[in-house]
Amino acid sequence: LWGGADNEQAIRTLRHALAIGINLIDTAPVYGFGLSEELIGKALRGVRHSAVIATKAGLQWDTGTPRRNATAQRIRKEVEDSLVRLQTDYIDLYQIHWPDPLVAQEETADELECLRREGKILAVGVSNYSSAQMDDFSQYTALATVQPPYNLFERAIDSDILPYAKQHSLVVLAYGPLCRGLLSGSMHSATRFVGDDVRKLDPKFKAPRFEQYLAAVAALDMYARECHGKSVLALALRWVLDQGPTIALWGARRPEQLKGYEEAFGWHLTPEDLTHIDRILASTIKDPIGPEFLAPPKR
Repeated sequence: LWGGADNEQAIRTLRHALAIGINLIDTAPVYGFGLSEELIGKALRGVRHSAVIATKAGLQWDTGTPRRNATAQRIRKEVEDSLVRLQTDYIDLYQIHWPDPLVAQEETADELECLRREGKILAVGVSNYSSAQMDDFSQYTALATVQPPYNLFERAIDSDILPYAKQHSLVVLAYGPLCRGLLSGSMHSATRFVGDDVRKLDPKFKAPRFEQYLAAVAALDMYARECHGKSVLALALRWVLDQGPTIALWGARRPEQLKGYEEAFGWHLTPEDLTHIDRILASTIKDPIGPEFLAPPKR
């Protein structure tokens, strides 16, 4: 997704994640146009049983530009292709990547239910869906998860998706918990993105917003260290996990980028912490913006 990944290093990172107890691997065919799934298949050779694989369908990318396509025919093709690339005969969690307004929910959901009954997928999820869309979708197949963008800086789901998930016993797979690396604490004003890195398109990483978000990260890091002896990275992950029922999907290119995840466990943020965090954001970020730039064309 971020571009510039080294294949062998990616495989080492996946194997290191399994070695330290991280067993959920979330991917999609569109990530690297099939390459991400291929690397996961290689990394899991001989240890497939140790991992929970979550991948997706519903984006067509044969022209090089992803566009939504959640027809039954497309989903059937995608699952068969993913099984080959992943070198497995089943997918633990299969998610529709984006809602397709040109295809009836019933058609999409019915095909997923067929795949589940065939044993090719074990559970069904959706990504980037509204609560109304999930209500409609779940008439035709049982939903297990929803995957929205969610982090300290991007909280649109607080008023809709999160309450719905809690009410319907869905697990929230929060993508971007570190806001595309902003909350890692490793960026500075001179940080630049090269090649096909998607952050080149993200308004958060352009002036004047980039400086505002960096100021927020610096203040959050100081607070985390002074009050909890933790890094801003741990604070950001803990914040997501405390919203529950949530899983934080953390992207890493190199094994060393997984260092520090353990700091997020064994403690919780207090109501006072949450209030102070919100004050920091209000005082530093004057032009907030969400992740809307990530949405692919509808067709």
